[in-house]
Amino acid sequence: MDAMALHITGDTAADDLLTDSPLALLVGMLLDQQIAMETAFTGPLKIEQRTGSLDAATLAGYDPEALTAVFKETPAVHRYPGSMAGRVQSLCQALVDEWGGDASALWTRDDPDGATVLKRLKALPGFGEQKAKIFLALLGKQYGFTGAGWREASAPYGDEGSFRSVADIVSPESLAKVREHKKAMKAAAKGA
Repeated sequence: MDAMALHITGDTAADDLLTDSPLALLVGMLLDQQIAMETAFTGPLKIEQRTGSLDAATLAGYDPEALTAVFKETPAVHRYPGSMAGRVQSLCQALVDEWGGDASALWTRDDPDGATVLKRLKALPGFGEQKAKIFLALLGKQYGFTGAGWREASAPYGDEGSFRSVADIVSPESLAKVREHKKAMKAAAKGA
């Protein structure tokens, strides 16, 4: 799979980890709620630096209190360190139990189509419909996933030329466009 170099966070080391580690990308997506996208997607680098590993089996077996402490260190991994440390652990345990600890197996095992990958993502702890669709769009737009029907399965996030989510961030300019879209959506939701 030919993943392009990701440019989501503005932090070269964090973006390199996201590019090279499917688990880092999946964890970043999990963390992407109620905090800035860049903060969420730099989380995996903080976790790796503080635990010495970004490995599903290692994180799944980590002492829960110690992992919460890792999440609380300044700068915090997430504004809700306890619950998000638990979610990362649950995600890693599911990957160990069902995917041999290999996050990329979600989109590579048995040459799945887009609908299958969406179903697999939605089965993960912490991944609802929207998060799963955004992650599928990210895989298709930036991570080299070419499974049939991925754009349809990830709609509307898979739409070509859209600036709806992290799947569309490839530069500071595209980040600004995604922010504008999210701001407009929030304003529309408040007005409804």
